[in-house]
Amino acid sequence: MAAIIPCHYCSSLSISKLPRSHIPWGNISHVNAAWWSRQLSLRCSLKSSQKAQLHNKLNEKLFPFKEYAISIALAVGLVTGMPFVDWSPNAYAANPAMPDLSVLISGPPIKDPGALLRYALPIDNKAIREVQKPLEDITDSLKVAGVKALDSVERNVRQASRSLEQGKSLIISGLAESKKDHGVELLDKLETGMDELQQIVEGRNRDAVATKQKELLNYVGSVEEDMVESFPYEVPEEYQSMPVLKGRATVDMKVKVKDNPNIDECVFRIILDGYNAPVTAGNFLDLVERHFYDGMEIQRADGFVVQTGDPEGPAEGFIDPSTEKTRTIPLEIMVNGEKSPFYGTTLEELGLYKAQTRLPFNAFGTMAMARDEFESNSASSQVFWLLKESELTPSNANILDGRYTVFGYITENEDSLADLKVGDVIESIQVVSGLNNLVNPSYKIAG
Repeated sequence: MAAIIPCHYCSSLSISKLPRSHIPWGNISHVNAAWWSRQLSLRCSLKSSQKAQLHNKLNEKLFPFKEYAISIALAVGLVTGMPFVDWSPNAYAANPAMPDLSVLISGPPIKDPGALLRYALPIDNKAIREVQKPLEDITDSLKVAGVKALDSVERNVRQASRSLEQGKSLIISGLAESKKDHGVELLDKLETGMDELQQIVEGRNRDAVATKQKELLNYVGSVEEDMVESFPYEVPEEYQSMPVLKGRATVDMKVKVKDNPNIDECVFRIILDGYNAPVTAGNFLDLVERHFYDGMEIQRADGFVVQTGDPEGPAEGFIDPSTEKTRTIPLEIMVNGEKSPFYGTTLEELGLYKAQTRLPFNAFGTMAMARDEFESNSASSQVFWLLKESELTPSNANILDGRYTVFGYITENEDSLADLKVGDVIESIQVVSGLNNLVNPSYKIAG
């Protein structure tokens, strides 16, 4: 089995181990990318000349900038949990090469996987979003201790109910014609459910709020999905013959947990988002149907990510029986405001420093593809789930966004990811829904 842990040389260059004098502040975005790439790459592929080049870059004396200092502090925090300290007396130098952090972080990052998936749908209907927003805000309202939280929740519910009453006709007009009857039925259930939530709040039953909120947001998400008539863009011609997920799919991953008296097995529900990463999600779903991951061990679990997908033998990815070659897929990044993803190039390489990814590394259990650090289009079968808290990886200040393809989130039992260890076994991954959205499935081809 090919190694997935960085080699000793790479491990020794961990930012958390570098003395302050060795942190190249002036080129921090490059170093962050290189360091995290080593952590998430398929295997260490540094040649001697490349190692020397990297070592030289790490020892260059470069100008410090405020944004770079913040970026490295985020990186150090991810590794060591250290608070940010401004180590440089010139950290407020003018003319930063990166945009101001206030531009990058426009508010608390959304870290609920369900909310991220709802906001990532390719729709433009203000009326349904105005219903959704106060229902999402109930999560923050419940952070207040005791029954005092219910006063804020009541305001959220009243705002959502008012928005639904005022915007219902606009919501219905936004439904896809073929899905309109289903969407109207869901809206009726949503309306009834909000009345029930209002009664829960008036009865001061705090414990029942979160369950009802989840139910209502599921209705909202389903209504929003009913607004999508068809897949909204064409995948580039060079990838059209590959397995492509034109929509979304849900899978359950069952993991056998070893040597843990508190948990024997766990089922993780995963939603794959083909609207924003159709080639990547399609590739994974195709491998699921081939039972590629069934019986495979968890191969990395270090507190930063959980990773698997490296098959036994010298290959580091899936060998397509029809070609007898490793099937690779491109880097695939959807950006807010764009109609289709960028392929084969990181956002940093495109100079899109302010761009916000549609599927950010915000949620515990964010699912993404591992790849070779020097080749954007080298992903094949190795996947990882992020474990770090999103406060240290806010949207678009996160050094992973735009460099690795996110194609889904764990939406149930994601907290149990932290219990997984190297050697735990994926017993099965089974499709729950959405298989009909997969086009060009190679698993149906004999051989």
